[in-house]
Amino acid sequence: MTATRQDRRTTSGRPVSRKLHGWVYFAMAGLAACYALSAWVGFAGSGYADYLLFIVTGFIMMSVALPAIASCVWRRHRVGNSFKTAAFADWMAGEFDTGDRPVKASTATIEILLPLAAVAFGMTAFAILAIVEN
Repeated sequence: MTATRQDRRTTSGRPVSRKLHGWVYFAMAGLAACYALSAWVGFAGSGYADYLLFIVTGFIMMSVALPAIASCVWRRHRVGNSFKTAAFADWMAGEFDTGDRPVKASTATIEILLPLAAVAFGMTAFAILAIVEN
């Protein structure tokens, strides 16, 4: 039988969470949508490009949809349905357990969202350059 670690408190008194707050998932989905929309706005037009953009958009949608579906299934079938979410400000003031050691939740959020934001905003910059060039 596998023992799971529950949310706990550190010696500093800040709560430690093993799961991301829902707003972080919404931000990740929003950045994925920004990436796909920027790719379509900047590079759609020819037949082959539209086909490839459709395929890439499908991959992006699946990378967002599969974790969302898994989360819904996990919430419905977990033992003890006492699912309460802390307020985002309270979650950010706490710590996030990375498996190795807890880090500040704000730092973990930045480290998770920064690569996604860089890709999404970079694609937006490429799309703007593509529009300006035409």
